Amino acid sequence: MLNFEEKTINKKVIFDGKVLKLEVHNVELTNGEQSVRELIYHKGAVAILAVTDKDEVLLVEQYRKAVEQMTLEIPAGKLDPDEERITCAIRELKEETGYLAKEEDVIKIYDTHLAIGYSSELITLFAVENLSDKDKGELSLDEDEFINVRKYKLEDAFKLIDDNVITDSKTLLALGWLRNKRRA
Repeated sequence: MLNFEEKTINKKVIFDGKVLKLEVHNVELTNGEQSVRELIYHKGAVAILAVTDKDEVLLVEQYRKAVEQMTLEIPAGKLDPDEERITCAIRELKEETGYLAKEEDVIKIYDTHLAIGYSSELITLFAVENLSDKDKGELSLDEDEFINVRKYKLEDAFKLIDDNVITDSKTLLALGWLRNKRRA
């Protein structure tokens, strides 16, 4: 395999916030030419596909400012410092849906880079199935988080993908995984 590594000549931090860091890198390309890369650094996140014992998928409906619209997504959130990814997934599920999952029931699906061309963000996707209403408690949302929890029968959730209603990549990937698993 050929190595097309780009070497950073210099970089400038444009913004360093609590979630993202934006840097502009001047790089030397493999052919000796130079180019500019605008990069976003992110500490990482998780998402969890949750299915009830009635074959319902739990989705959260929320407004996303970046796309100026309401979205349907699987529960997700950013990692706290030194937090294990599976612990974060279980925490986010509880915070956003009220459902409690046991670590032994949660499986890892994939690690995915959502926008690999310009962002370091790595999201780990997990899944948990057979959640029952007895596993449900109260939501515990962040102070700036406003969501509705929605339950969809599997076939209805898959139709939301086919009808291009769900456009969130982590949710598409997780539901695609579930669709393939159920077909096998």
